[in-house]
Amino acid sequence: KKMNLFVESLLFLGTLAFSYLEAFVKLFVPVKRKSVSGELVLITGAGHGVGRATALEFAKRQSRLVLWDISKHGVEETAAECKRLGATVQTFVVDCSKREEIYSTAEKVKKEIGDVTILVNNAGVITAADLLSTQDHQIERMFEVNILAHIWTTRAFLPAMLNNNYGHIVTVASAAGHFVTSFMVAY
Repeated sequence: KKMNLFVESLLFLGTLAFSYLEAFVKLFVPVKRKSVSGELVLITGAGHGVGRATALEFAKRQSRLVLWDISKHGVEETAAECKRLGATVQTFVVDCSKREEIYSTAEKVKKEIGDVTILVNNAGVITAADLLSTQDHQIERMFEVNILAHIWTTRAFLPAMLNNNYGHIVTVASAAGHFVTSFMVAY
């Protein structure tokens, strides 16, 4: 048992040293960034905030965009900004707290537009109230959008990525959620 602990410690220290060396080298040797030009990128929660900013960055890089948001006005504003940057954009009003709405819209995207190659799970809601002031339906909605929606969208688009042996899934999580959770527990 002592030998295993010794070997595991050596392996850990070796991996740690290699990681630090690799990080040091990357400081001086620039890493070639992957081109996302032409990729079909679906972003949930694209009507405002981080979702809108993410859509604009992909638009600048000539990606084809599929934008989802619960707010028709918000998602259309984002789409207009992306189109001004030269991107091809399709929008869908989707309530990500509803599994069946996610699945049916995902089917529509696959049939009408094609296989999503980059999925950005960004939709999210938070409640700023403390635990005892937060109503049950608000807590349920946070779980539906912040956790379950990410699972449903991934389940909808991952099979094609696996079949094509190509794709990326990005899940956005906010530090604000950690802060709110800590605040809720503290009080």
